[in-house]
Amino acid sequence: MRRCFCFVLVMLTIFVVGRQAAAAPKTIVGWIEKVCICPGSCLVRAKLDTGAKNCSLNAPNIAEFQRNGETWVRFDIISKSGEKVTLERKVQRIASIKRQGAIVQRRFAIRLGICLGTLYKEVEVNLVDRSDFLYPLLIGRNFISGDLIVDPSTKFTTRPSCKEALQP
Repeated sequence: MRRCFCFVLVMLTIFVVGRQAAAAPKTIVGWIEKVCICPGSCLVRAKLDTGAKNCSLNAPNIAEFQRNGETWVRFDIISKSGEKVTLERKVQRIASIKRQGAIVQRRFAIRLGICLGTLYKEVEVNLVDRSDFLYPLLIGRNFISGDLIVDPSTKFTTRPSCKEALQP
């Protein structure tokens, strides 16, 4: 019995250590980074927020419309250089955002590609008027998790260089 227990313990240790060694290393980034939104190859500054579940994008000019029986939105984003890019995306869901001391806010949630350094992910992004904020994009855990470590003492550690972001 003791020999069997030791064998199981050794095998479990090998399994755990092997899984940790096989895990890809995480990239350390700052709390503010330049990212590229795809499609559109729009370069914006983003705040990385480990307290936010999802990403939120400044889109003060949102128009809802129907396409093939589905709800879509057309919205503008402004690049770091001031260039306006108009995008159309299918609405994935209507997100209900609960903020302390405020009423529940309903936001369109879409899927967008985001490039940070060499990391490209298509994630759910809430559209909201962030005109009063310094950074037009807030990057939440749905983008950060599994790949990045946020160092709050640094910013602008990388530039977008994903092949998806470099295409016109």
